[in-house]
Amino acid sequence: MKDMLQKINNLAKKQREQGLTNAEKVEQQVLREDYLRAIRGQVLTTFSGMKVLDPLGNDVTPQKVRNLKTIH
Repeated sequence: MKDMLQKINNLAKKQREQGLTNAEKVEQQVLREDYLRAIRGQVLTTFSGMKVLDPLGNDVTPQKVRNLKTIH
């Protein structure tokens, strides 16, 4: 993922300085979409493992979060 981010940044820098070819624009868009998909996956994984407790220790995890656990 680090390499992907570096490529995105390099293309953004080139876009500002020189402009991009059509092929580079397509590559940039694909890289951005892949990066966002990876980040969203990490967030969902984090939330799916979450448990919410009230001050008395009772599980009050919202149903939406509980449903994520069955998906992942």
